[in-house]
Amino acid sequence: MSVADLLRARLRALASAGRIGQFVSVGVAGASLETVIVAILTGGFVVEAVLAGQPLLAKAVGAEASITLMFLLNDNWTFADHGGAGPVALVRRWLKSHLVRSVGLAVAFATLFVLTSWTDITLVVAGGDIWPTLANGIGIGIGLSINYVAESLVTWRVHEMDT
Repeated sequence: MSVADLLRARLRALASAGRIGQFVSVGVAGASLETVIVAILTGGFVVEAVLAGQPLLAKAVGAEASITLMFLLNDNWTFADHGGAGPVALVRRWLKSHLVRSVGLAVAFATLFVLTSWTDITLVVAGGDIWPTLANGIGIGIGLSINYVAESLVTWRVHEMDT
């Protein structure tokens, strides 16, 4: 198989509208969980803002919870027909997922850093500053496409079964 054929096979596997929809839906669940965690830890809405002024640390806590939730949902729904069976294969995919998501996460962290450290924006709603939460959402959105490609090709290797 030529390089062009391999590239076409990978692009065809990535272009699955159903899989993209599932991945985005799972991403919404993960982003929602992370956003709630960042809002609680930085905004002071439910409890005293534990990490007020520390949006990157709050994002780290939220991101880990989100990545694990999204992995479990993707493994059992979006990519249920991909990947090996058994606990060793599951742990291997979970580790790969963390590794490949680190790129998207780095983009999201960088976006959050730039938007909260290089700007002087405060957006107060209901007595809490929602700017770190909104900036976090922007970073999540940018990292989504990076994560879809990496998860599809590296973690679940969809191109191997879809060709």
